[in-house]
Amino acid sequence: MTPESKFTLRLATEGDIPNLHALIEASVRGLQANDYTPAQIEGALGTVLGVDTQLITDRTYFVAESFDRMCLAGCGGWSKRKTLFGADHGPGREPELLNPATDAAKVRAIFVHPEFARQGLGSLILATVENAASAAGFHRFEMGSTLAGIPLYRQNGYIEVESIAVPLWNGEMLPVVKMVKSAE
Repeated sequence: MTPESKFTLRLATEGDIPNLHALIEASVRGLQANDYTPAQIEGALGTVLGVDTQLITDRTYFVAESFDRMCLAGCGGWSKRKTLFGADHGPGREPELLNPATDAAKVRAIFVHPEFARQGLGSLILATVENAASAAGFHRFEMGSTLAGIPLYRQNGYIEVESIAVPLWNGEMLPVVKMVKSAE
């Protein structure tokens, strides 16, 4: 069974926000625990790892629903703004618009519920996001990846270019890796 036959993707709405918070928290707690300490996870939830409602307003954020359970299985999007990563209250917010001719679209906030991990959903969301950004005129992509996401993004043509230590509200630092890809 292919990911396309198990999940449907649609643009996120404001009504999805409570479920997105729950999905992202479940994803981070379930899939990031081997890469980050409990203190890093607590410090990152809601700031570095969380919902960026600007993406919903910009209509560049998608949710994936499971056909079997009719629940949110994953989410992810892209941005035409300079912010590389983070939720509404994250560090380094840069709301200025990007120029598709010269700037890379920002791949943002891809999360999969642990129950649906390793089923091709992350790749499906990533392909949907890249196609939407390409349709908007972008030819390059960049992201701030969690450590757990690196294998997925490598598999899909991204390369690591910079390690970033993001300071968290609780004094911890969260390692994030900037990755880039050119459209094919």
